[in-house]
Amino acid sequence: VQLQASGGGLVQAGGSLRLSCAASGLAFDSHYMGWFRQAPGREREFVASISWSGGSTLYGDSVKGRFTISRDNAKNMVFLRMNSLKPEDTAVYYCASKSLSDYGPPNRIQGYDYWGQGTQVTVSS
Repeated sequence: VQLQASGGGLVQAGGSLRLSCAASGLAFDSHYMGWFRQAPGREREFVASISWSGGSTLYGDSVKGRFTISRDNAKNMVFLRMNSLKPEDTAVYYCASKSLSDYGPPNRIQGYDYWGQGTQVTVSS
């Protein structure tokens, strides 16, 4: 299984970015997918998740109303549109696939078994 995240970069506060994650080696449309982030010195935290069909999404409290997760099952890709970015959004962002044998909530990091390499997002003030 490979998950390749891209789209990070340097952006000013208030700006936008769109992250992409290309998946291979798994039955993509059978997996919940998630985005997590980790800032220096902090634990990895949940950002957003999306169900197999895309019909159900969940967001972390700090990004609700600003970030949108979506997926394209035909292309085996998941996206994270980030608007109104803040300096506190600065982190390495990771995409991950939720284990088919995990029945816990999709914001639980332990439920994800495959991770991408991460893409850096830096928001300047």
